[in-house]
This record gives sequence, structure tokens and C-alpha cells, in this order.
Amino acid sequence: VRRLLENGANTSFINQVENSGINIKKVIADPVTYLQKTAKLSTLCVLPKELYGQQRINSEGVNLADLQVLKQCQQDLVQLKARTWHATPLVNGKVFTGPDYKIFNPADIQQIVGSAIDSEQNAQAAALRVAYSAAKHWRLAAVKKRAAYLQKTAELLEENRLELVSLCVREAGKTIQDAQTEIREAVDFCRYYAQSAIELFSQPLNLTGPTGEKNQLYQYGRGVFVCISPWNFPIAIFIGQVTAALVSGNTVIAKPARQTPLTAMRCIQLLHQAGIPVDVLQFLPGDGNSIGKHLLADKRISGVAFTGSLATAQLINQQLAKLPCIIPLIAETGGQNVMLADSSAHSEQLIQDAVQSAFNSAGQRCSALRVLFLPHQIADNIINRIIAVMQQLIVTDPQDYTTDICPLISPDAVRQLTEHVETMREQAKILFQVQLHRQLNSPCFFPPTLIELSSLTQLTQENFGPVLHIIRYHDAELESVVDAINSSGYGLTLGIHSRISSKIKMIAEHAKVGNIYVNRNMISAVVGVQPFGGMGLSGTGPKAGGPHYLQRFSNEQTVTTNTAAIGGNVSLLANKSGA
Repeated sequence: VRRLLENGANTSFINQVENSGINIKKVIADPVTYLQKTAKLSTLCVLPKELYGQQRINSEGVNLADLQVLKQCQQDLVQLKARTWHATPLVNGKVFTGPDYKIFNPADIQQIVGSAIDSEQNAQAAALRVAYSAAKHWRLAAVKKRAAYLQKTAELLEENRLELVSLCVREAGKTIQDAQTEIREAVDFCRYYAQSAIELFSQPLNLTGPTGEKNQLYQYGRGVFVCISPWNFPIAIFIGQVTAALVSGNTVIAKPARQTPLTAMRCIQLLHQAGIPVDVLQFLPGDGNSIGKHLLADKRISGVAFTGSLATAQLINQQLAKLPCIIPLIAETGGQNVMLADSSAHSEQLIQDAVQSAFNSAGQRCSALRVLFLPHQIADNIINRIIAVMQQLIVTDPQDYTTDICPLISPDAVRQLTEHVETMREQAKILFQVQLHRQLNSPCFFPPTLIELSSLTQLTQENFGPVLHIIRYHDAELESVVDAINSSGYGLTLGIHSRISSKIKMIAEHAKVGNIYVNRNMISAVVGVQPFGGMGLSGTGPKAGGPHYLQRFSNEQTVTTNTAAIGGNVSLLANKSGA
């Protein structure tokens, strides 16, 4: 197959040698010599580190396929296995005390990862007071200085990679590979937002106007931003929200998920170590209801960045509506994410992408595939082959590098999915469920499950875990399928598997979805390459890791100056053209 593809290419020797319109000397010319004469090889084949050119350095990866690297990584992680961490409220560099609670490893509930202290009202009040006061000077700090802090944070994240991986694996239950990838994403956020801020805030935008008048558009930080992050990306989303707000000139009160405060605390320490002033960045771990009730009711806050459940986003929105000022809510929630295949789809690619999208990270991604639409004529074949792949999945402790499926975040998450599957036994058809054969030390593991539905309306809420639903459809129903997806109200990710350009174009144009992936998996959006965020019930926008994200964290100010009042238009008087 490889030879057929190579020899069938338009630029291949076999293709060109039969073309009488091409000179034979050109056909047999040495391609290396040609490249050396026409361009530098480095400009044609960019190294991974230089993928983004002059804009920013690409984040460093770790090749776990290299046995030596993998062996060293495992040895280093074993040394950290006995270590425990501690998270506390941190306001203006001062640690606050209060009631604490233990953090357990989701993969082994006998293993204590550390402890965290709840942020009581005195810590919350102090955080607001300090952040509000610091906002006055931070909004005027040089943007290059703020960006330099982010660049240093990126370096520190990579230097402390091993510790962060250990935290992610033990506190959030992530696989080693997923933890490595998340650190890369956090590094990319730091560098991308640093560069974006310099482009956006360094100089005012000069606006065209009449002679004798100067018009400029400035952008400044809004004030105090409350950043509320989820447990499923305790480094990437936490760092992404906080750094975007900081580099835009806002002070930040960071509230991590109650399940993953230890990882967040370490990130805060690294941000402070990078140079972010302690009065500019406050940290409040603990119960979201208590903290939200106090912070979100205070008129001193100027914005909220939130990633999490739709229900919580709606509660935050309602609470912010009671404030005297209208402030922005940047919300990214979940989705009833669909992959839509037609009969032309490449079956091997479809099966691989469906399994990865549905079960990677145990389906605990807001972008994860929830529903796969298959045409009747290929459905049985695809379903049987998906089941065959599912039978090979390894569900066990994520500290084992062979693990495919990690645990869910809590026993309560398992309970909710179990209830969903039992409901579907009565209303739908359970096609397959992986058997948990290994001895597991936690009730947080849930078996990947395949369910066949008759209609998308059978799903009344997002089921956050490794459950993939199948729906069959006829080719003539394609447009109505797209309408059904839109009618769900969610609009986060959509996968399209087809080799017919007109169908791909039609689906993409009509689907009200933030991120569409064609003939590939629909997870792991890359910062600056695939800006991420949905619409409708899936979020407010703008997209994280995109060119418009920082603008939502800033206020615009237009300054109009009558230059004629101080002697006229100097540039016009200096014009030597005589006009």
C-alpha cells in the first residue's frame, strides 16, 4: 500500500516519467541537490521545538515509547510515591489555617496523597481586599513584564515536570501519558498568552480620523478576576485561566476544584516563584458553594472564568446577574458530543478515533465522544470491531504505564454512571461492557460501556465517563441528524468521518458546534492551533488558546485628542509633498 501511494503521487518518478511535457533531465534530477540550491532544509522541515516560528517555543514532550526514558520515568515516580503534599489558602503570601480534609488517590483509596485546608470567610475577605487593592497598580504594569513572568512560569513547569506528573497521576487519577500531555498544554498556554498580550497591549491602536485630531484605542485589565477550574485538567485549565487573566492586567483569586487542590497549590507556588507578586495572585482552595457565595456576591470582582458543569455555570450566571455592574462570565461547560460517520468513512480510522475519543482519560473530558452515529449499512461491522478493540483495553492503576483506562474521580461519579447504565438497560440495548478482571483497590473504576440508542433524545444529560452510545441512521436522514444534534442545545465538539467533501461541508456549515474535527479524533485540542470552546449550553466563548481570548479579560478605552488645540497637525505640517 505504501508503494502504491508513493508511486501514485503526482510528484513521483513513475507518474512523471510517462509525461511527455516534463523534461527527462528534470525527472531524473537529484532532489537533495535541488533542495540545497533552492532553499535551506531547515525552512522546509521545521524541528518540533521551532514549530511556531518566531512567535513562541513549542513545549517539550517526553517520548514514553523510548524504553530507557520510560524506565527512568517509572523509577523517578516510584521515589515520589511516598511523598505527601499540603494545600492551604494563600493570601498576599500569608497562609491561612482552618479545617482540613484528606485527599485520597482515586486508584487506591487507602493511599493518602495529602491534605487541604478549606478557605474560611476570613481568608476569602482578605483575598478580595488584597486583590482589589493590587488591581490599581497591576493594570498599569508593563505588559512585557507581565509576559516575562509567564515565560518564566513555562520554564518552571518543565523543570518541575516529574513532580507535577506524580501529582496528576495520584491526585487526579490520570495516566502517565495524559499527565505529561497536560503539562505541555499548560506550558503552551503560558507562552501563547505571553505573546498574545504583547501584541494586544504593548501599543494603543491608532484609529483613522480627521486631521487635527488623534484617536487611540487602549486596553487594560478589568480588575479582579475569579478563576474557577475543574478537577479533570488540574494543571492545564487552572494555569490557562490564571495566566490569561494575569497577563491581561487583572489580579486573580484562584479557586481550584475541591478534588485537586494539591496540584493547584503547586502551580500557585511556581507562579509566585516566576515573579508574579503575592498581592496580585491569591489562592482559595475548599468548598465551592461557600467560596462562591461570598466572592461572587461582592461588587469588587470584575469577571469570572469558569470551567465545569452546566448546572454550576448557570448558578454562577444567576448570581452575577444580581450585582450592580454587568461583568463577564467566561464559561466552558460540557457537551453531548457527537461523531457522525457516513458509509464512505475509512473504517480503521473511524474505529481508532471513536475509541480514543470516547475512552481516553476514562471519558472524563468535556470534549469526549458521547454519541456515534453510524449508517445502517456499516453499523454492524463497525460495532463488532469497536467491541473487539474494547476487549483489549486495560483498566487498572494509572501508575502502571500499560494502563489504558484510568479511574473516575470519585465513587459518586461511578454511582451516577452506574445509574445511567441501569436506566439504559430498560430503555436501550447494552452492546458490551468491559469486565474488570484485575484486582483493584478502589471503587472509582468503571468499565468502558457501549450502548445502542434509538434516538438522541434518550439522553437528557451529559454522562461524564467511559460510556459510548451508538445510533443508527439512514443516508437520507443526514440533515435531520444534524438538526437533532443542534436541538440538543449543546455545541462543544463534533467529529465527522467521511471522504465526501460536499457532505463534510454541509455538516460543518449547519452544525452549531465550537470545534469540528474531520477524519481524526475529537480530543486534545492544541493551544494556538485548535482554539477550544463551545456555544449554546457548552459555553460562552471566546475560545481558550485562541487569538480573541485575552480581549474578554480587558476593558477598552478610546482617547480622543484635539491636536489643533496645541498648534495643529504636526504630521501634516511636516509633509514635504506640498499637499
